[in-house]
Amino acid sequence: MIKTLLVEDKPYIRKALISLIEILDKGLTIIGECGSVKEAVTVVQACKPDLIFLDINLSDGNAFDFLMQTETFKYKVIFITAYDEYALKALKVGAIDYILKPVDIDELEIAIDKVIASNTTIEKEQISKVRERIESNRLIVSLQDGYQVIEVDQLKFCKSDRGYTTFYLNDGKTILASKPLKFFMEQLPSSKFVRIHQSCIVNLDYVEKYDKSGMVILKCNQRLSVSIRKKEEFLSKLLNK
Repeated sequence: MIKTLLVEDKPYIRKALISLIEILDKGLTIIGECGSVKEAVTVVQACKPDLIFLDINLSDGNAFDFLMQTETFKYKVIFITAYDEYALKALKVGAIDYILKPVDIDELEIAIDKVIASNTTIEKEQISKVRERIESNRLIVSLQDGYQVIEVDQLKFCKSDRGYTTFYLNDGKTILASKPLKFFMEQLPSSKFVRIHQSCIVNLDYVEKYDKSGMVILKCNQRLSVSIRKKEEFLSKLLNK
């Protein structure tokens, strides 16, 4: 989840931007809307957003006044404005991107993807540091309040939905992480884990049977579908395990 704040003095523009963000469905959660520097500073202090969509000209000042007053807080900025003369200045203060009004959904998606990529890079660096102190047979999952360590041997399978991944453990517990399946696939040992569907990874140690109808039956009687595209790779790893 990326906590997102909209700082724009025109309500109809905020409404349109929210609609586009919802259509893109990139894991952004709107935590507030502001039309002035004063309101925005208060919300940042109270809610500590991860990302701010920031208009240049606000009802009681401008974006750079706001940035000066909140410089001690860590957040990413995407400028949204009707004036392109501010582009260079915006980028100099470290903005992720700069979008001109009216907002184009493709340009918005590119800007949001930059934020996600930036977050992923930082998180991978953090996980790398933690991993140095943790055995390699464990998976580290970043949560809002810290890190969850999962014993790889206890992980039966994991499934993704709209950018989130749910881990299903042998003891019946589930853990939800706000990262796509691909992010974790790169960290799991390829000798044990195989992707059987675009949205599912399974631990071969827990596979009881493969049904020719295209279903994997786990030792816990859980049934998972194998996609046609992933069938060959799955069977190859299963038969040669």
